[in-house]
Amino acid sequence: MENGSAFYHALQVDEDICIGCSHCMKTCPTGAIRIRNGKSHILENRCIDCGECFKACPVKAIYIKQDDFEEIFNFKCRVALIPSVFLGQFPDDISVSKIYNILIDIGFTHVWETESAVPIYTKAKNRYAEEHPEIKPLISTFCPAVLRLIQVKYPGLVENLIPLKAPLDITAMFLRRKLVSEEHYDPKEIGLFYITPCASKIAAVKSPVGEEKSNVDGVINMDALYNRVFKIIKKEGKNYQERKLPIAQISSDSLLTSLTNGERRLAQGKHSLAIDGIDNVMEFLEKLEKGEDKDIENVDFLELRACDQSCPGGILTCDNRFLMCERMFARARKIAQKERNGEITKEQEVTKDTDYLMQNIQVGEIKARSMLSLDEDIEKALEKMGKIQTIEQMLPQTDCGICGAPTCNALANDIVLSDAELTDCIFIQRKREHKGELPIEGSIQIMEKIWGKRVKE
Repeated sequence: MENGSAFYHALQVDEDICIGCSHCMKTCPTGAIRIRNGKSHILENRCIDCGECFKACPVKAIYIKQDDFEEIFNFKCRVALIPSVFLGQFPDDISVSKIYNILIDIGFTHVWETESAVPIYTKAKNRYAEEHPEIKPLISTFCPAVLRLIQVKYPGLVENLIPLKAPLDITAMFLRRKLVSEEHYDPKEIGLFYITPCASKIAAVKSPVGEEKSNVDGVINMDALYNRVFKIIKKEGKNYQERKLPIAQISSDSLLTSLTNGERRLAQGKHSLAIDGIDNVMEFLEKLEKGEDKDIENVDFLELRACDQSCPGGILTCDNRFLMCERMFARARKIAQKERNGEITKEQEVTKDTDYLMQNIQVGEIKARSMLSLDEDIEKALEKMGKIQTIEQMLPQTDCGICGAPTCNALANDIVLSDAELTDCIFIQRKREHKGELPIEGSIQIMEKIWGKRVKE
């Protein structure tokens, strides 16, 4: 739950493993990491759970929390909500049917692909665009890391975000209704578990933006489930006996939505762009916020994804992202051929509940959560901003990181917020040493406060 409370964060630091190398601090796109006492610390108001720190850590000290798999057995009806990218990890000789079968064998009672709700999602987005022609560009909220990035770093663009549930949440909403009305489960007996390719989607389930509570009950990391399923496939080999199970009907367009350009190709509007990779996204948002490029002002729709190649590049996937994309395109081509031959129809089961889903698809207000907020009192905030500017003029602007903050600007902010001291800057220390204002022992103590005692006595 958001609504003014702290973000839930899936990314955590194991201080017993962390060596304080600062790789994570240097790579964090929102400056959310500090080094204190030789360990990395994540600032909750800045972190967007993009996973860049996870990828950068050389000793695997940063880990991703997940729900215990055994929690699924707390429910009589246990649904695995799988994104198509989960299936795209498996080699071509492993069928979708076999994967569905094994998921049932290990404890789930139902398996459903989250992209099943894409037709509803697309219809709602296009309707929103028609109703708000004055907002340009409209920005997709499909990627929760990008959504949080805009909330904390580009608060001026919050109004451009499309306030709609993602396909995962629409599918979950549909299934709860279906399982109660058609299969007669008690609502308390239903457990929906999402198999996630990234940390930001865990955070999106645990503290959804614009909603009090998610329709999803738990989250299982994709790498853990993939390894569990693949181990059974390897063990059983050709002896595995598949049962005929219902497979979630999904169109070729829906399947590709989680890839780069997946939303753009279905977007309404003459001019749309798809951008992936957190650095590329931030570079574009900087220009958009500053109004530096007239061509950007004419864009109707933006599909922004934090990971390279979008979801196949998620930090919890287990295969090469380019191979995964190719497998997903191959599956989409097969589905498209069946659609052309009339073997299946693009009409999906989810679309039969269109009216209900469209009425409940919009989320509440998406609020800015600016990491630059200095004080709720405007006068005090302006006063602090002036202090930051004054302190910055005293700092060397080298962004060396020796102070335990990623940039001189970050250190100035920390000082004003009483989270750091001016003497944390190594250059200030040297100046004060030369003036006799700071003994060498004092400088050593400051460095130990930041970096810990590197050599044990």
